[in-house]
Amino acid sequence: MKVFSYRNIRVLILLFILAIAAIYTQDQRLSTTLWFKPIDVVIYPINGDSSQKTADYIRQLSKNDFHDIDDFFSRGAKRYHLIAEQPVITSLGKTIEKMPPTPPRDRNAIFQVIVWSLKLRYWAYQNNPDDKSNNSRIRLYVIYHQATEGQALAHSLGLQKGLIGIIHAYANTKQSAQNAVVMAHEILHTVGATDKYDANNHPIYPSGYVKPEQKPLYPQRYAEIMAGRIPLAEQSSKMPKSLKFTQVGKTTATEINWTPSND
Repeated sequence: MKVFSYRNIRVLILLFILAIAAIYTQDQRLSTTLWFKPIDVVIYPINGDSSQKTADYIRQLSKNDFHDIDDFFSRGAKRYHLIAEQPVITSLGKTIEKMPPTPPRDRNAIFQVIVWSLKLRYWAYQNNPDDKSNNSRIRLYVIYHQATEGQALAHSLGLQKGLIGIIHAYANTKQSAQNAVVMAHEILHTVGATDKYDANNHPIYPSGYVKPEQKPLYPQRYAEIMAGRIPLAEQSSKMPKSLKFTQVGKTTATEINWTPSND
C-alpha cells in the first residue's frame, strides 16, 4: 500500500484545511457571542437576475433600508438585558459582481456540504472588497431578484462557520420589511441559533413560540424569529409583516448566549 498516494495526500491537505478552519471558527464564535460590544453586519448586494431593474434597485439602496434590523436587535437587547445596547450595527457594502458557489442539493451529503462550505468561505475571501478583519463581523451577501409569479426564491442560509449569510431577497421596496425578517433570521444562524419550524413551516411548540405559556395559547401576537411565522392555531400560522412582529424566544436566546428574561 502506498502511504503517500495522491488520494492520501489530498485527504491530509483537506484535514489540515479543516483543522485551521475549525480553530478560526471557534475564535469567531467567541468574538460574536460575548455581546459586550456591537457586531458589525456588512450587507453586500448582488444582482441575482442580471436585470436592469434589479441593478437600479441596488443602486438606490442605503443604510436606512436596513434600519429595521438594527431596531430589532436593540429591542432584544433591552428585553434580555444585554451589556451591548445595540448588539448589531448594519452597514451597506459594495455591490458584488460574482455569484457565490451553489450549495449541494442534498444537504445531508456531509462531504459535499463540507467542500461547499470551504468553497464559499474562499469565495467570500476573494470577493471581500476591503481589508478589514472578519473575525468578529458578519457578512451578508444579499442576492436580489425581480418577483416572478409562481416562483419562490431559493432558500437563504446563514453559516456560523465563517460568519457568512447568503440571502435571497426581492428587489422591491414593498418587500423591504420582509427581506429584513429573512436577514435577521440568517444573522442569528451565524451566531448559533437553530431553526424552530417543522417540515410544513409551522412553528415548533414550545421552542418556536414567543409565549408558549400563554393561555389561551392561540393566537400568538409575535413570531419567534427562528420559527419565522406567527402561530394562529395548532396547524395555522402566518408570516409577520415586519420585524416589529417578531421576537427572540427563550430557546434561541440560550443558543446565542443571551440571558433569558423572566417576562
